Amino acid sequence: MTLLELLDIDLPIIQAPMAGVSTPELAAAASNAGALGSLGFGATDAAGARRMIAAFRERSRRSLNANVFCHEPARADRAVETAWLELLRPHFARYGATPPRELKEIYRSFVADDAMLAALLAEKPRVVSFHFGLPAAERIKALREANIVLLASATNLAEARAAENAGVHAIVAQGYEAGGHRGVVDPDAADDCLGTVALTRILVKELRVPVIAAGGIMDGAGIAAALHLGAQAAQLGTAFIGCPESSADAGFRRALAGDSARHTVMTRAISGRPARCLQNRFTALGTGLPARQIPSYPIAYDAGKALNAAAKAAGEPGYGAQWAGQGAPLARAIPAAELVRVLAEECSLSRGGER
Repeated sequence: MTLLELLDIDLPIIQAPMAGVSTPELAAAASNAGALGSLGFGATDAAGARRMIAAFRERSRRSLNANVFCHEPARADRAVETAWLELLRPHFARYGATPPRELKEIYRSFVADDAMLAALLAEKPRVVSFHFGLPAAERIKALREANIVLLASATNLAEARAAENAGVHAIVAQGYEAGGHRGVVDPDAADDCLGTVALTRILVKELRVPVIAAGGIMDGAGIAAALHLGAQAAQLGTAFIGCPESSADAGFRRALAGDSARHTVMTRAISGRPARCLQNRFTALGTGLPARQIPSYPIAYDAGKALNAAAKAAGEPGYGAQWAGQGAPLARAIPAAELVRVLAEECSLSRGGER
């Protein structure tokens, strides 16, 4: 069975599950056009996930990819968190605000979220994908027994082999060019920063399961290149941010259409984990800061969201989590269904065409 048959889609295109930007409207439009639409549940709870799945199903009967974060639960450190809030205090003050008195772990990891597992088993999306690592074997077993297709992101061969051995059906090869959170299992370990081309080719040669290329792919030429490398599909995230169905705010859209798109930065300052972002005020704030000064993910994100809210209220959008990949200058502000159609035409591929 090919990957397209396994996912039950027509085109080798996956709209990436961008938590906070993907919407049911975006995912449904992508799925209805023949791609795999995705929703990111890393920033919501089980009830929120159920609502998003229901909203998707009101608009589409096609396959859905439900993405969850599998990071190690946060390690609170009051001294680090207090020092971080003091470092941010002048930035809050610039917009007439004060930092929170304390920081919280605002998102729960899937590895410890029984309610999210129960929701996924009840709702049975066609696909569940893992980011930041893998859940326990019993969770993978339960999802597989529910006939759910499992994907996992990997940034190197060791992560990919671990996912393959755990029973994942296909691997998302996340190159260093990719926007958003880097999928590394251990954010404090050395990162070889493998690009999409090298990583995809290595995984295709070394793995038994299909590989999906991700990172810097923005158009049909990029999809065709990924397929030529041996990937069976390409995952695109930044390409869909400009679509009217995404929840990107006006400031993010302006930045994506401007010079900032040409200058993306890998930063931990916003969320506590490495993530590629359009260059903005927050990425500048984090330049040169050692990782030990930044609270754990997602505790740091609590501060980041508060600072962004204060700045936005004063008319400054430059503290947002404007996650985007290195292909950002190629983004197009067109409806998602039209984008999928254009991507397919540019790639000249469909289920019945050349592989």
